[in-house]
Amino acid sequence: MTVDRRDERPFMTEQGSPMGERFVLAGTIAGRSQHAVVNQVGASLRRLVIDGVELVHDYPGNIAAPSAAGVVLVPWPNRVAGGTWTYEGAEERLAVTEPARGNAIHGLLRHSSYREVGRTEGSVVLAADISAAPGYPFELATSVRYELVADGLRVTHRLENLGDRKAPVAVGAHPYLRVGDTPAADLKLLVNAERHLEVDGSMIPTGGQDPVAGTRYDYRQGRPLNDVALDDTWSELSRDPDGNTRHSLEAPDGSRVELHMDANYGFIQVFTAPAFPGPSGPVRAVAMEPMTAPANAFNNGLGLRWLAPGEVWESSWGIRHVTAAGPR
Repeated sequence: MTVDRRDERPFMTEQGSPMGERFVLAGTIAGRSQHAVVNQVGASLRRLVIDGVELVHDYPGNIAAPSAAGVVLVPWPNRVAGGTWTYEGAEERLAVTEPARGNAIHGLLRHSSYREVGRTEGSVVLAADISAAPGYPFELATSVRYELVADGLRVTHRLENLGDRKAPVAVGAHPYLRVGDTPAADLKLLVNAERHLEVDGSMIPTGGQDPVAGTRYDYRQGRPLNDVALDDTWSELSRDPDGNTRHSLEAPDGSRVELHMDANYGFIQVFTAPAFPGPSGPVRAVAMEPMTAPANAFNNGLGLRWLAPGEVWESSWGIRHVTAAGPR
């Protein structure tokens, strides 16, 4: 598969696209050709290609990011039950943005246009502010840096509390990963996690975090996806000595796309979309979502960080391509 050379401009706006400008990153690192596309709206990762291998699912240019494809999830990922939570004894009510389940979903900036605040050939920094509003009476400055690095892409989130009260925050992202043209059913999913979160019919955690050993949620050694439908969260992630955790999708030839997260990320969500609208038609796609907190963190407190006035918090995750022969 080859890179579309028409994309290799610093930025462009597709005619009729609801996603705004497209910021294109390109370079050759350690002999590997690398190419990424980031959208202005939602600061969303749209494409990542290493040596011609597509690692992120793209979609038609005339539609908004389907199923939150690639978007930044801030100041909370996943859901807030009923859109309600309590701050210092007062109930806060967020807009219900998932009407079918009655929840507030995927934060406040999913449909926002970010502004460019930094740029090189191989990186871009996009920023957007959160103003005090009903349901979230806090002020945040947020930014996300996308940078091509050896074998892939590093993503760094920065949050700063601009207000005079401590603010609850969490961060996530929603990339749909792939290994070239390999169908999702032929991929092997590996999730390096010891526990799985139980949820109710509205996809809200019920409090249980069960060990995965001996269950259908045990993906620690990797298992074929086949036709399994997933919309699940794992916790107690296995980490290397530096605190990083790694998870992957592997093709039959042994090549794989790897999601890695730093110590701030204590949860991973895997979601299989049965009919993701690809450029050439619907495909089954797999989202692997790094999350610093799971669903309903504003109520259950799991992974939630309280940012003091003036405090800055940074976290990072990334995507890496590993060939069948192993790292170069």
